[in-house]
Amino acid sequence: MNERKHPNNKRQSQAGTHLYRKDAAARKGFRKNEPMKQTPGSAREHADELRTGDRIVVTIKRLGINGEGVGYYRRKAVFIDGALSGEVVKAEVTEVQPKFIKAQLTEVEKRSPHRIEPPCPVFGVCGGCQIQHISYEGQLQAKTDIVREAFNRYAGIDQLKLKPILGMDHPWDYRNKAQLQVERRNGEIIAGLYEADSHSIVDISGCPIQHPKVNEAVEKVKSVLEELRIPLAKENGSKEGVRTIVVRHGFQSDQLQVTLVCANSSLPRQDDLIRLLRLSIDGLAGIALNVNPKRTSLIFGDRTITIWGADSMQESLSDLEFSLSPRAFFQLNPQQTVKLYESVRAAAGLTGRETVIDAYCGTGTIGLWLAPHAKEVRGIETIAEAVEDAKRNAERNGRHNASFHVGEAEDLLPRWVKAGLRPDVIVADPPRTGLDRRFLETVLKTKPNRFVYVSCNPSTLAKDSKVLIDGGYELQWAQPVDMFPQTSHVECCSLFVWNGKSGK
Repeated sequence: MNERKHPNNKRQSQAGTHLYRKDAAARKGFRKNEPMKQTPGSAREHADELRTGDRIVVTIKRLGINGEGVGYYRRKAVFIDGALSGEVVKAEVTEVQPKFIKAQLTEVEKRSPHRIEPPCPVFGVCGGCQIQHISYEGQLQAKTDIVREAFNRYAGIDQLKLKPILGMDHPWDYRNKAQLQVERRNGEIIAGLYEADSHSIVDISGCPIQHPKVNEAVEKVKSVLEELRIPLAKENGSKEGVRTIVVRHGFQSDQLQVTLVCANSSLPRQDDLIRLLRLSIDGLAGIALNVNPKRTSLIFGDRTITIWGADSMQESLSDLEFSLSPRAFFQLNPQQTVKLYESVRAAAGLTGRETVIDAYCGTGTIGLWLAPHAKEVRGIETIAEAVEDAKRNAERNGRHNASFHVGEAEDLLPRWVKAGLRPDVIVADPPRTGLDRRFLETVLKTKPNRFVYVSCNPSTLAKDSKVLIDGGYELQWAQPVDMFPQTSHVECCSLFVWNGKSGK
């Protein structure tokens, strides 16, 4: 599970439980999802003749991959944000396409027993969470159903061996990093995420899925910026000032790292800024400026300057220790990461004699986790900076049987095989778009005994699974892991074993 697969500024519809329209006018003129009588010569007899603004009644069959309710109106799929499986809802049509309809929830006629009041006051407006209005038991069931449905729909597997989803005892306060855009509103600095489908920032104070120390540090940074009247890039045409506040917390080390993403390489009253941040934030390991003068959706620029303290903060996962520079990748939910990596280790079935390829390795965390149990681990990653981090992490942790290489797996792996390498296990943790087709072909040619697929997108996982099964692999099991409670995302570790029999 790579952080780049989960952008922080996710966007979603504003349809939450607290945004229903309950006025009498909104309850008039609804169309039932069963066949209706029409007057002779009516021009509106079929669902495909629905128009924007029409009102319909829909029974929700399941949740979609983005957390939206999915029902059917005259055999056409209807997507309704905020609606839950099993509910009967009223909704207003917002978009009509040949194969689907989008509608906005206006009223719930029959409620799901899993519907709850979301604790966050900006849920449904902020783009960070999608399913806070579902009980945690309901969230885990919905995510399990999403994985099962994906394998059924895209891989034709209806008897999937799906292990019970690994959830959290306390599904809040789990994120170790915040990246919040800043602007001045009504004379005060606000920090938050972008509102759904807009460039307007939603002020977030005390986010319930962030670790409390991250929330506290963000408020301290805002207070210091306000006290010193530090300029903000948004009010200066992006030419100078602060664009983004980034705070990271070490769950094990208890250290904090503050990075201010700025339009230029220095800030006015910088010495005072350093002094006040040091005084107000306990456990502060370092303060950095990251320079990003471009108007882009990317948070970080290419240059980072440490203005006080250490260049990196310390953190650990089990017995693995890491030094994290401001731009270094690290898992956002360390507690669940351990569960995910243990699932990967179980799937790999290592005895100490195996050669393991860690494809899409990022900073090498999975490969380093497996290295003590393998003969050799080779990681492959296209991003050179991540590979350098992986090498440093290997050296720091004494994983001398692990090496990391810049390149694409579909290029390096055939070269290594030609030179005599015979991988026993290949682990792949790709972005949401799934495995590159050339990489899949390379796996099928290489034929490792085990292929372990870590995915954050059940749809692409299932589609790639079909290719692997048709090519001679058997899907042994899939293990869902809830890496991001309150959001629609679900991680999955799947084990494929080579049997040489085509699934076609």
